[in-house]
Amino acid sequence: MDDSLTSVTLSNGLHMPSVGLGTWQSPKDELKVAVRAALDDGYRHIDTAYSYLNEDAIGEVLQEYIKSGKVKREDLFIVTKLAMIHMEPALVKRSIEMSLKKLQLDYVDLYLIHFPVQFAYEGDDEKVFPVTEAGGWKAAEKTDLIGTWKAMEELVDLGLTKSLGLSNCSISQVERICKISKHKPVSNQVECHIYLPQNELFDACKKLGLAVTAYAPFGSPGRFEQLREIDAPVVLEDPVITKIAKRYSKSPAHILLRNLLQRGIIVIPKSVTPHRIRSNIQVFDFSLTKEEMEDIAGIKTKRRLFAAVGLMFPNHPERPW
Repeated sequence: MDDSLTSVTLSNGLHMPSVGLGTWQSPKDELKVAVRAALDDGYRHIDTAYSYLNEDAIGEVLQEYIKSGKVKREDLFIVTKLAMIHMEPALVKRSIEMSLKKLQLDYVDLYLIHFPVQFAYEGDDEKVFPVTEAGGWKAAEKTDLIGTWKAMEELVDLGLTKSLGLSNCSISQVERICKISKHKPVSNQVECHIYLPQNELFDACKKLGLAVTAYAPFGSPGRFEQLREIDAPVVLEDPVITKIAKRYSKSPAHILLRNLLQRGIIVIPKSVTPHRIRSNIQVFDFSLTKEEMEDIAGIKTKRRLFAAVGLMFPNHPERPW
């Protein structure tokens, strides 16, 4: 096992396991099976969000494993995210408290701004994706990203989270927050895969002391319909990747994850299938050569597969892409 890549040391000194379980779009019953499988297979990093509406299922399994002595709380690295409907500074503390109650935890290890555009809060804490008449997601009248961040900083002081970070934020947004922060963001979680390698963002984050976490490392083949484009390339079928996979008798998924890990990027592949969950963490028994890394970097296809999210907010000042 290549121990040097199994975790990333964050700027505040915490060690974040470099492979975590992604849980977006996971139905609760399937998710409980998935979290049990992940913990049994050695995962200690679980990534969720208030807006996934599944924190309670994760919390149930975490408590089961902590109480039985199968895992210790201090060995886990739990990430959740502020709901976009709760970005109003006055709602931030209540939002993390709701997340912690569902997760059955006293604190999380990392708390993220989920998306830099504040969504309209209509008084219903379950209506996490309010929609416009046109069918897109409904932004609030204003977004105060700096105000939201300052409210989140208080959560560190209160011991409700050990670290703060960002998700889906552009270079300029990361720079703005770093400039005013008392508790600096330790990471930025973004779409990242062979067709969106995020080289410029990665370099900017590294310079500012932020780790990068890749969501959709396989191109999110299960993303929901409104985010799909008919001509979207399939990451798992890329010929460069499949050729390298055959060479190592590995799956394309292994090559995609290993490539990101060797670039210094944390990965959170999403699955609810126990054998895939087990397979996704078996990426520390081989290394890609310098030439193979260069071949992957040279892939010509470039595509943001979550482009439709940005298009829902065409004129918003905080639209990240």
